[in-house]
Amino acid sequence: MAQTTQNVLLKVTGLKVAYGGIQAVKGIDFEVHEGELVTLIGSNGAGKTTTMKAISASLPMQGGDIQYLGKSIKGRGAWDLVKEGLAMVPEGRGVFTRMSIAENLKMGAYIRNDKAGIAEDIEKMFELFPRLRERKDQLAGTLSGGEQQMLAMGRGLMSRPKVLLLDEPSMGLSPIMVDKIFEVVHDVSASGVTILLVEQNASRALGIANRGYVMESGNITMNGDAKALLNDPRVRAAYLGE
Repeated sequence: MAQTTQNVLLKVTGLKVAYGGIQAVKGIDFEVHEGELVTLIGSNGAGKTTTMKAISASLPMQGGDIQYLGKSIKGRGAWDLVKEGLAMVPEGRGVFTRMSIAENLKMGAYIRNDKAGIAEDIEKMFELFPRLRERKDQLAGTLSGGEQQMLAMGRGLMSRPKVLLLDEPSMGLSPIMVDKIFEVVHDVSASGVTILLVEQNASRALGIANRGYVMESGNITMNGDAKALLNDPRVRAAYLGE
């Protein structure tokens, strides 16, 4: 796993977000250091996805601040943040269903103009996800859920992010595909990409993370070393069914 450093890439302070008239996030604080894999766990409706949407500038902040690379993202557009290396793989995958796998991967590199580098990175994605190579000319809408998740992750990595936001990558997948997705998340982290991972599968997320934050009803209620949280009786009772 990548070594953590004290260089803070992402810092969330007093963040409040309302979503559909509901106060979904109620003033939370957390940070992600360079090289870390940090996970945000919690039950459905805890505010995890809303937090990710605020970080990626697809939902406005109601209060507090989010700093990326030491600068506030207030008033910034998602396009700007992607150009600066903050990429999100959304919940529900969101692939371009009427484009081929290869075209989807190229779309992930839309901010780049280094043709040789893009071709090289597409080859890397095919090495990371051999199943995508076999189907590279197939329309994304005809893929299985697991294959679409692989494609969404590959597309996110094509922008060469400094920080990759992963929102519920294992949701709705078969156990075998869940194993593959977590293996890839671990490998991407080990390659040096900083990751913020939102997951309902608490045991798997904490099993590969450096640190974790527990979110309940729009608040962060616990945080610490991922392995310590995994062994905490309160976490085990609430999220691991023990």
